[in-house]
Amino acid sequence: MTTGSEGLSTAEVEVVDLCRELIAFDTSNYGDHSGPGERKAAEYVAGKLDEVGVESKIYEKHPGRSSLVARIEGVDSGRPPLLVHGHLDVVPAAAEDWTHHPFAGEIADGCVWGRGAVDMKNMNAMVLAMLRQRLREGRRPPRDIVLAFLADEEAGGTWGAQYLVDEHPDLFADCDAAISEVGGFSFTVRDERRLYLIETAEKGIAWMKLTARGTAGHGSMVNRDNAVTELAAAVARLGRYEFPVHLTPTVRTFLEEICEEFAIPFDENDLDATVARLGPIAKMIGATLRNTLNPTVLGGGYKANVIPGEATAQVDGRFLPGTEADYFAKIDELLGPKVDREFIHHLPAVETPFEDGLVNAMSAALLAEDPQARAVPYCLSGGTDAKSFSRLGVRNFGFAPLKLPPELDFAGMFHGVDERVPVDGLRFGVRVLDRFIEMS
Repeated sequence: MTTGSEGLSTAEVEVVDLCRELIAFDTSNYGDHSGPGERKAAEYVAGKLDEVGVESKIYEKHPGRSSLVARIEGVDSGRPPLLVHGHLDVVPAAAEDWTHHPFAGEIADGCVWGRGAVDMKNMNAMVLAMLRQRLREGRRPPRDIVLAFLADEEAGGTWGAQYLVDEHPDLFADCDAAISEVGGFSFTVRDERRLYLIETAEKGIAWMKLTARGTAGHGSMVNRDNAVTELAAAVARLGRYEFPVHLTPTVRTFLEEICEEFAIPFDENDLDATVARLGPIAKMIGATLRNTLNPTVLGGGYKANVIPGEATAQVDGRFLPGTEADYFAKIDELLGPKVDREFIHHLPAVETPFEDGLVNAMSAALLAEDPQARAVPYCLSGGTDAKSFSRLGVRNFGFAPLKLPPELDFAGMFHGVDERVPVDGLRFGVRVLDRFIEMS
């Protein structure tokens, strides 16, 4: 990379402004058809790519819900392309809750602040900055890169990744692997030792509506077929049930690596003690030890003296790779025969082995920039657009490299207030991604 007078490459300087400018687009996703900010952000990205000779195309299933796809030709176009994808939308933010306005992209305390600084306009900026410099310098990637900047990830990708995979699969048909968000960030174990968590698995998503039906009647009468009573009992059973620990290959490997770093035995009967050592990321990792289900919405009735004939609830279910059939069998058992369920949103769990040349390239790129780095796989308790691309046989990795100060609660800022990303972390990520692309 070409460097300037301060020793920073053009990409390292540019990435900060790109991140700030992307944050300034209010791309809040309210889970409906609205999304004018996504269109503006996609046009912005298209302009930045056009400046370095990359043609792109914007796709829309619904007006304003815009995704952009581009292809950069590599030296060896005979190899399967690498898919690099990120989403342009963010969850909503209430400005009064923030230290700095969530859509101002301000720099303070060495960080870029704003909604999307963590999830995931940081990576969008790093990818753009890195590729723009490579192309300005005439450094084509070793193989083709397919770029996708997507709409609607925060609501499951219906208008973004799912739409493109369903209706334009040819755009990604020859891709064999992909990198995207929620991975590659550092976790300080001790002193200067850092683990970089590479996402290789995600829990599946099952947002469900529960319905109990009974006999409607007057509230003063005896009613042994009360829909509210039946539903309340079923929801209580679900909410109180704790699924057993189930170690997937990814989670087992992660915990074994953690135990090795802390020089403690791997005790499968006391995993909570191991997870408790993880500090800010303990909550996220702890959710990958078992399947979960949380009641979130209750509804039924319209007047105090009227027993309704129907009552409903909504629940958020998350299941580990390889457990889906048993998971839903247990849910049906807990619900009982008088409560029906239907999916509001259902996406699969995904998992890929932490091996091969791509993983080696990630590890080598991290080590080149941080000699105290150790790349380890982990499972994400949430979900990303990786679920959609996996349907095309694409192996997915969360790799948005960031070297973070140990005191920063990075995981806690996903969908939280005061999202921010260190400026030095963005510059580190640009350098790592450049090395990774060269070795991939």
